[in-house]
Amino acid sequence: MERTYRRHFRQDDLAYFQVVVRETDLFIGLRRNRLVPELAQRVDRYVRELRRELEAYIAAEPGFLQAIEPYPVGPAAPQIARDMAEAAAAAGVGPMAAVAGAFADYAGRLLVRYSRDVVVENGGDLFIKSARQRQVGVFAGNSPFSDRLALEITAGSTPIGICTSSGTLGHSHSFGKADAVTILAVTATLADAAATAAANRVQDPADLTAALDFALAIDGVSGALAVIGDHLAVQGRVKVVPL
Repeated sequence: MERTYRRHFRQDDLAYFQVVVRETDLFIGLRRNRLVPELAQRVDRYVRELRRELEAYIAAEPGFLQAIEPYPVGPAAPQIARDMAEAAAAAGVGPMAAVAGAFADYAGRLLVRYSRDVVVENGGDLFIKSARQRQVGVFAGNSPFSDRLALEITAGSTPIGICTSSGTLGHSHSFGKADAVTILAVTATLADAAATAAANRVQDPADLTAALDFALAIDGVSGALAVIGDHLAVQGRVKVVPL
C-alpha cells in the first residue's frame, strides 16, 4: 500500500513503481517512456543484492547496526556500508542514520543511466536527478507549516539528496523534538546523516539556528530547513515556496 505522505513527492510527468525488500521501500519515478518491466525487475534484483551484502556485514559486525556515533569500517565492508560510515562520520552520528538515504542513492545512480528524470523516495528521503524544475512538499506533522510549503529544486542543482528527520514523526529514532529538519546535500546518504544529526540538536525553537549552522558546516550540505511548532528556520541554498 502506498504511504500517504507520498503525495508530496509524486510528479505528474513521471511514471512510478515500487520496490519493497523488507524494511527498504522505494517509490521510484522515471520518465514515462523509460519505465519498462525489465528495468523495474533489475532495480528489484539490485536492491536485494545490496541488502544481502549489508545484512551479511551487519551479522559479522553488529556494532555497525547499534552505533549511535561514527563507526569505523575496514576495506572488507561492502561499498554501501563504507558510504554510510563516511557520511555518518561527517555528521557525527551512527552509520545506520544514513541507511535510507544510501538505498535511495544507489537506486538513483543506477537509474540515471536510463532516464534523464529520476526520483527515488525511501521513507521520506529523496534522490533527485531532473531535467526540469521540481517542487518537494514539506511535511511537518501537526505544525501549521505542514503541507503549506515546498522546496523548489532547479534542474541545475541535481543530482541532489533531500532528507528529513523528525522527533515527532516516523519510526526513526531522534534525540530531538523537531517536527522536521530537512537537509539538501550532494548525496542522499549525506543528507540523511546530516538531517539526523541536526534534528538531534533541536529541543525547542531557540535551537533551530544553531542546528542549521551545524548542518551547513558539514562539507557537501548546501541547504537546510527546520520546523518546530509554529517556528521555521531556513539556511543555505534553498528556496521555499508556497505549496
